[in-house]
Amino acid sequence: MWQSEMALTVQRDVDATLIPSGDKVSLRAGTLVNVTQALGNAYTVHVDGNLVRVAGADGDALGLVVLAQEDINAEPISVEEKVWMQLRTCYDPEIPVNMVDLGLIYACILTPLGHDDVHVAITMTLTAPGCGMGPVLVKEIEEKLRQIREVKSVKIDLVFDPPWSKDHMTDEAKLQLGLL
Repeated sequence: MWQSEMALTVQRDVDATLIPSGDKVSLRAGTLVNVTQALGNAYTVHVDGNLVRVAGADGDALGLVVLAQEDINAEPISVEEKVWMQLRTCYDPEIPVNMVDLGLIYACILTPLGHDDVHVAITMTLTAPGCGMGPVLVKEIEEKLRQIREVKSVKIDLVFDPPWSKDHMTDEAKLQLGLL
């Protein structure tokens, strides 16, 4: 995670996602940006008064390292632990806390499908109901969970009742954000 913003110039054209609308945008080579965070496998950058999210796989476009994720299947842990580990690699692009510790994951239920296969059902929310990043974050979670060999299907319900509040956050997240 960055301790402060880092200014740099975009090295090549790169696709990005506008925060919080979720709209697709392109950053052109030569554009000056400020990196505000590098978490999970994405960069959040400030450009022309806006925040945008750049996939970690495109880190080279920012002149930075490509953020790759370890193979979750190599971990000698249970499927449920793998699911929670993957969920902890998903970050709100505006807040440097993973979605689990931020309290956005309300429920995670694994249902056996036979042999070692499972279905994962997630109930989650967002910090604000009007956030356009919802579909982007849901897609990211689904993609990361599908990387687990035993996960054969994923269903994610995005809900706003009960509404999210800082009371849902872990004490560690509150401490990290200066709320304790």
